[in-house]
Amino acid sequence: MAPVDLTPHARSFGAAAGAYARARPGYPADAVAFLAGSARRVLDLGAGTGKATAALLAAGHEVVAVEPSTRMLAQLRTALPGVEAHEGSAEATGLPDASVDAVVVAQAWHWVDPARAVPEVARVLRPGGTLGLVWNLRDDTVDWVRRVWSIAQRGTEQEMGADDTRLGAPFGPPERFTTRHEHVLDRAGVLDLVASRSYVIVRPEAERVELLARVGEVLDGVFGPGDPVAVPYLTHCTRFTRG
Repeated sequence: MAPVDLTPHARSFGAAAGAYARARPGYPADAVAFLAGSARRVLDLGAGTGKATAALLAAGHEVVAVEPSTRMLAQLRTALPGVEAHEGSAEATGLPDASVDAVVVAQAWHWVDPARAVPEVARVLRPGGTLGLVWNLRDDTVDWVRRVWSIAQRGTEQEMGADDTRLGAPFGPPERFTTRHEHVLDRAGVLDLVASRSYVIVRPEAERVELLARVGEVLDGVFGPGDPVAVPYLTHCTRFTRG
């Protein structure tokens, strides 16, 4: 079977930057502590609208954000105007050699070219620095969550996310940590959350409208008008140390 071309998905997020900023979850404090530890200066690579950037700032780190999408980066700069933020990618960050103590890639490593990204991350990291990869994955053991995303992912490949990543030299073996948290939204927020997924963004408009209407029907059968909706997540973290 020929490999699936993920380029349209990877480039799709700018079209839904607002929904992404409104509805995507942040990252819990224990995950951030594992990923960045005592690092002073941290690169949030593939920073999107700044979800991980905000969590790193809250933990007391100095953060530089790098993101390839101009529209996502605009959302980040609006939300976090004091943060150093640049347009760039995992393969070409634009940062100086040995300029950060840790790199965090949140919900984005599956989009990169590891053959180019691994040496680029190693270049900008100081010796002994760490690369932390993190994914928020919904807990599909919850019935309504499973029903909503069976609609959202209809006809698509399985959603990309955490895997058994191994980087090789100059990075050591992976260290892993998983934690649970909930992201509380309202009905409109859950619809934005679904609409911010790449496999929904790339669908034709009529299909997106029909898909979101079906998701709304599931939500209306479970939650009352105005009820908060707690979306359960497992946050999977993998950390590598640069030798």
